[in-house]
Amino acid sequence: MDWRVHGALLAVQAIFAGYHVTAKAVLEVLDPFSLVGLRVLLATPILVFLAWKVDRVLPRLGDLAVLAGLGFLGVFANQLLFINGLERTAATNASILMPSIPVFAVAVGVVLRIERVGPVRLAGIVLAALGALVMVNPLHFSLDHGALQGNELILANCLCFASFLVLQRPILRRLPWRTVIAGAFAFGALGMAVVTGPRIAAVDFGALPAGVWWGLGYIVLFPTVLTYSLNTWAVRRSSPSLTAAYTTLQPVATAVLAAIFLAESPGWVQGIGFALIAGGLWLVSRDR
Repeated sequence: MDWRVHGALLAVQAIFAGYHVTAKAVLEVLDPFSLVGLRVLLATPILVFLAWKVDRVLPRLGDLAVLAGLGFLGVFANQLLFINGLERTAATNASILMPSIPVFAVAVGVVLRIERVGPVRLAGIVLAALGALVMVNPLHFSLDHGALQGNELILANCLCFASFLVLQRPILRRLPWRTVIAGAFAFGALGMAVVTGPRIAAVDFGALPAGVWWGLGYIVLFPTVLTYSLNTWAVRRSSPSLTAAYTTLQPVATAVLAAIFLAESPGWVQGIGFALIAGGLWLVSRDR
């Protein structure tokens, strides 16, 4: 396995961990729908410009339907489901449900016959997901009636993102990866503009503090343009299941940031969780 793939996927999880901190600060001024809408609508022209500058490829008519489906799953539904789910359930519940992404990715890949998953890779996926659950402590999961709808939306978000990763694989054999992610965002941005446009129009941009602009710029460039691009590049060079398995590292990245900025010392439970995740990723990556 190319070491650059592992480096890219590690960077993706580190950036996503930083996204949660930045978004929390920005959401003190912007409402969630405005943030999600601006994130997509500002990132889309950047991705389209880069794809056209480097690839200069126009997708065939038959590929447009696939790109529209990817845009719906990975951009439109993925982000709106997450924001709506997070509003209705606890952040702890969302963290506990996130390890379902690699499990969903394996299931979708096998059902659609896009990826064959042997026993070694399957064991690695289970081990990594178990390690992520150990780190976030599933005993804190809330089952009260108020959180039920939010939990369902977060699970739907995980299924959409996993499907997005898996369904990229066939079209990446025909189109460059920059064109694929740019096309997906172009279609996703159409739906996002309709849903979030009224909220964005109501924002008083002249009154936004400089810190919000800096935070928004970071969110657009790094947890959106860069991470989506790296994920698609990694799917092209490795597999959807490996890319999905790396999402289990998000609790590890969060723990590292907490240790650096909040002086929180990880305990032995987090150490066991990290060991399980590392072992699972090793099994997934070695199984060709």
